[in-house]
Amino acid sequence: MTRAGGVGHARAGGVGHARARLAAALLALAAAALAPAACTEKRDDGTAPAPAVAELPPLDLRDDTANLMLTWIDEKGDTHVELRPADVPAEGRALVRAMLSDRTEGTRDAFYVADLTQKRPDGTYAVRTMARREWESLLEKRRAEHIAKTAPPPPAAPGPGGSAGAGGPAAPSNLAGVTVIIYGASWCKPCHQAADYLRAKGVAAVVKDIEEDPAAAAEMQDKLAKSHQRGGSIPIIDVRGQILVGFSPGALDQALARAARGTTL
Repeated sequence: MTRAGGVGHARAGGVGHARARLAAALLALAAAALAPAACTEKRDDGTAPAPAVAELPPLDLRDDTANLMLTWIDEKGDTHVELRPADVPAEGRALVRAMLSDRTEGTRDAFYVADLTQKRPDGTYAVRTMARREWESLLEKRRAEHIAKTAPPPPAAPGPGGSAGAGGPAAPSNLAGVTVIIYGASWCKPCHQAADYLRAKGVAAVVKDIEEDPAAAAEMQDKLAKSHQRGGSIPIIDVRGQILVGFSPGALDQALARAARGTTL
């Protein structure tokens, strides 16, 4: 009995050691599987190139395409919006951003960009995918080139007792209840400039993105139609019913002054 018991005890001990070795092996495998992800993970420090955007689904762009919004860039780097290819002038036809108001494709990290200078035999225009960052860089580059060509000499220092105004005339004091609506897009620099200009004057401003919000785009088009204006450069600014196309500090100041007097359209 003693020998049998010893054998049983040895076998039990052997099974226990085998289980222990198996558990240790499994733990080692799990650690090995997890280690590479933790060690090879690299945080973006701002120097890594931007990931390539995926190609968008094909876009059939024709002269009669419905729900179309076309954005072209002028020599100043300002953007203009048209609804038909025929309305895009020659200076902007080579590089036009295309968007369909009833589709979400082409409104986020990747854009549709068309060449309207040539029409294919089947009546379509060539359309390719462009990263949002690349489009925004093109705008910035063109604006910088225009500013470099047309920038006036630096202003003279103010005389004794004078001061250099940084934001134009202050807004009238009785505009506390006025909210200005700006229809624009996230990549549109003049849209952000208009909002900053108003807020610096203490005027409430609401920015509506016509690309992210189809209702805002329809609302903008309705206001343009009622004011007998065509879609031009964005932003489109509504100052108590006064519809301004594009951002001009002088025109905006005049509209604010009329709003302060109670002028509505």
